[in-house]
Amino acid sequence: MQETKIHPFVKAIMDRRPELTPKGKLIADFILENPKKTVFMNTKELGCACDTSESTVVRLVGRLGYKGYADFIQALRDFVDTELSFLDRVNIPDIQEPKANRFRRLVFDEIENLRHLYEGMDLEKLNGIVDHLEKDSPIYIIGSRMSYALAYYMGWCLTKIRGNICIFKGSDSTTIDWLTIAPSESLVVIIATSRFPNELIRMAKISRRLGHTLIVISDSSLCPLNPFAHISMVCPVKNITAFGSPSSISCMINILMIEMVNRSGPSLQNHQKNLEQACWENDIFFNSHQFPE
Repeated sequence: MQETKIHPFVKAIMDRRPELTPKGKLIADFILENPKKTVFMNTKELGCACDTSESTVVRLVGRLGYKGYADFIQALRDFVDTELSFLDRVNIPDIQEPKANRFRRLVFDEIENLRHLYEGMDLEKLNGIVDHLEKDSPIYIIGSRMSYALAYYMGWCLTKIRGNICIFKGSDSTTIDWLTIAPSESLVVIIATSRFPNELIRMAKISRRLGHTLIVISDSSLCPLNPFAHISMVCPVKNITAFGSPSSISCMINILMIEMVNRSGPSLQNHQKNLEQACWENDIFFNSHQFPE
C-alpha cells in the first residue's frame, strides 16, 4: 500500500508539536484545524481566536522555523491555495472590502508578485529555457483552464519568432496522440497555475515517458508538475486570488520572447517578413488607408 504523503507545512507543525508550550499547542491545533481561516488572520486576530497574546503567536512562528509571521503566512498560503474552491475564493476578505480599498489591494498584490519575480529571478534557468526554445526542434505548448490562455499567448508570440510551434489544451486527449508521434527531440512546455489540473500532470508524465524535453512554468514552488521537468521556472504568486494572477507568468513569457529576439539573426527578419506579407495579402489587420475620411 502506498504511504500517504503529508504536506511539508503540516509535517513541520506536527513534528514540533511535542516540544511546544500548552498555549503553543493550542495555536498549532487551531492552525491545523482551520487553515483556510488562519491564512487571512494577522497575529492579533490569531491570538484572539486562540485566547492568547500576539507575542505567543510570534514565538510559536519562530519555534516552527519561520523568520517572521509573513514567511509563516506565505507557507500556509501555498498549502491552502490548492485546496480552496471557487466558493472559498469569492469570499476572500480582500474581495469583500469597499471598492476603493479592493482596487488598491488587488493592484498592490500584483505589484508585489512582480517584485518577487524580479528579486528572485534565476537567470541561469532563464537562459537555459531560451537555449531550448531557440533550437530547431518542434515545440509543443500545453495549458489547461486558466493556464491555456497563457499557453496560447506564449505560442502566439513564438510563431512570430520561429516555426514548428503547436499549442494544445491539456483537456484535449488528442494532445496525447500528438506527443506520441512527435519527434524524439521535441520540446514540451507546460504552463500550470493553481489549482493544477490533473490533466496537466498526466501530460507531464507522458512527455517524460516519451523522452521529450520538458519545461514547466508555474506560479508555485509546490506545483506537482515541477518534479517531472528538466527545467522548472516558478513565477510566484504571493496572494490568494479569486480567479488567479497571470501577471507574473505573462511577464516571464515576455522576458523569454525578448531574449529570443535579441539572440536571433537574419533568419528572424526573413521569418517576420513572410508573416507580414501574409497579413498584407489576406487583409488581416486594420489599415487606416482602407477607410479614408
